[in-house]
Amino acid sequence: MSWAPPEEAAWPERQDRTGGQHTTTSRHDAASRFHQEWARLLQDGHGVAVDPDILGRLISRTAGLLHRAQLEHPFQPDFAAQAGALLVDAQFTDPAVLSRAVELLQIQPLDGRAPELCGAFAAGWAAALRERTLREQESIRLAADTARQEIEKALRASEARFRALFESAAIGIGLGDVDGNILAVNRALLELFGARPEDLQGRRVGDLVHPEDTPEVWEAYEELISGKRDYFQFDKPYYRQDGEVVWTHLTVSLIRDDDGKPVYQVAMLEDITDRYRLQERLRHQATHDPLTGLPNRVAFFERLEKLFEEPEPGARFGLCYVDLDGFKVVNDSLGHDTGDQLLSAVAGRLEAALTPLGHLVARLGGDEFVVLLENCRGEQEAVAAAKTVLAALTKPVLIGDHRLAVGASVGVLERRVASTTPGAAVRAADLTLYRAKEAGRGRWILFDPEENARAVSRYTVSVRMPAALDRGEFYIDYQPLCSLRDGSLVSVEALVRWRHPELGVLGPEEFIGIAEETGLIMPLGRWVLEQACSQAADWVRRFGDAAPQLNVNLAVRQARSASLVGDLERILNSTGLSPEKLQLEITESTVVGPEDEALKYLHALVDMGVSLAVDDFGTGWSNLAYLRDLPVSGLKIAGSFVGDLHDPGKDAALGWRIISGLVSLAHTLGLTVTAEGVESGDDAERLRQMGCDWAQGWHFGRPARPADIARRIARSGR
Repeated sequence: MSWAPPEEAAWPERQDRTGGQHTTTSRHDAASRFHQEWARLLQDGHGVAVDPDILGRLISRTAGLLHRAQLEHPFQPDFAAQAGALLVDAQFTDPAVLSRAVELLQIQPLDGRAPELCGAFAAGWAAALRERTLREQESIRLAADTARQEIEKALRASEARFRALFESAAIGIGLGDVDGNILAVNRALLELFGARPEDLQGRRVGDLVHPEDTPEVWEAYEELISGKRDYFQFDKPYYRQDGEVVWTHLTVSLIRDDDGKPVYQVAMLEDITDRYRLQERLRHQATHDPLTGLPNRVAFFERLEKLFEEPEPGARFGLCYVDLDGFKVVNDSLGHDTGDQLLSAVAGRLEAALTPLGHLVARLGGDEFVVLLENCRGEQEAVAAAKTVLAALTKPVLIGDHRLAVGASVGVLERRVASTTPGAAVRAADLTLYRAKEAGRGRWILFDPEENARAVSRYTVSVRMPAALDRGEFYIDYQPLCSLRDGSLVSVEALVRWRHPELGVLGPEEFIGIAEETGLIMPLGRWVLEQACSQAADWVRRFGDAAPQLNVNLAVRQARSASLVGDLERILNSTGLSPEKLQLEITESTVVGPEDEALKYLHALVDMGVSLAVDDFGTGWSNLAYLRDLPVSGLKIAGSFVGDLHDPGKDAALGWRIISGLVSLAHTLGLTVTAEGVESGDDAERLRQMGCDWAQGWHFGRPARPADIARRIARSGR
């Protein structure tokens, strides 16, 4: 496109007095240079993007107007002003454009009109820019005014909707400040409290505290008003104005200002009194016996299991398992209605005698009751509770025309919480009860661990054990053994469990003894060795040197079997476990003398690379000199030594001296010492200071599934 000026706007061609053409040519050249500079000025744009065609027309038109302003006589500023205005309309509003244009106009040969031309151009540019600015300001003002009106309208509508919602809401709503002052309440909230506006407005939130409020409610409230949380929800009771209790589902939300500062709290309360009472009634029905009103089996086991969740070290409990003597005769001869009345009367007597002592009395079913002693102080307290049961039933029960003499048999169990499980405790108390019945009824008998183990084992083995292996009812847990030097996992002990379909999970103490007596220990022992060695070999493949040593208990009958060495060699070969990774634990009764045949088999095991340790050392009466002849490398101090340290009836100082002596004895013989039954960090530290090497117990980890042990190995490896 050519930027030459249009013909009608050509610069004046005036000859000087000499009549020469040189001046005209010079001015024409100057005009051409101006057009080029003018075009370059507008093409630079100064931040303005303009279509090339439009830009070409703008250059031609503004240049033409400036030429006309030069030609007109007298001088007409409107043409130059119009050129400046056109630039503003085309978005050339940068002051740099005006400055450059003025400079360009000043250097042109305009016969002395340069100042007027520059002034007119600048005035037009400035006037157009001012007019444009005013238009934009007015447009912004109108838009802002419209927006303000719309906002005010929306705000009025929003306030109206909020007020309508606030007043007509079916749930109670209250508004308060962060200082706890109640500012406003709606009609539903007044009806909920049976109050008038003046009864609530102006009061403080803290005035509405109910005795059944948990600390969590007010902790959450303090966090809310301090800005640490934005809302909370609780089911919470309140007192109505008439003194009645109303249960509510409370939701409190925090309102912040634009800077995020807490300014208000809004509480919404839904009346759930009927639902709460229904739930309480259903809960009571689910956890209480409908005949006697006592807690039922469900409630009893909930309470019992809660004792085992996070017990304090050394915590103890007691059970009195009660069965009425001769109840079946009453039921059969006088009818079930009389039997039910008798049960209700007995329940009332037991509850009246034992509940004031802080004990729980529950009916398990039929004519069986149980008394739970939490935080029991020893066997004496449990026995005293059993005597209270019998004393409460000494007088006859009058039902109609019948004076019914009723007695009871009581099985008494008192144990450390850490030494058993809820299921095992109840089974033990039940078996003790039947011992009391067999002994002549009308008496109590205290739990005997040995007798209980024999009874449980005899029953479970005779009924189920022969086929239990084929049915896959056995499994193995692994309990960690840790170094007292640094707490690292060094070994795991394989502990067989029996998932009995009727009795639940049984520990080894409940069936191993009778399995040894019947010979069933042999196939079970081989199965344990196969499963445990296979698992240990898998850990070695996965974790290498970080894999722990495997400890497996060896029954006396196994240790005396000529097939032991061959069985173990086959198992190690088939599983791929290195003999150095296996330690077999034997009891003090395994070898009874230096000429015992079992010694030959034990030496063969050690020659194979397997290590041996004496388990539960200190519980038997073996000749200590035998330790020199046994090919053992480790000794495990029985857990009863550590457990007795926390028994109030035992001399703890003497107990520690005995343990210290056992550690010294073992080290003198070059044996590694492991303490069993360690349940606290204090005991672990004292054992470490005595020089004890390893320890196991709940402080270092309970028996766990293989996957849990694998995760622990992985963590220790990292």
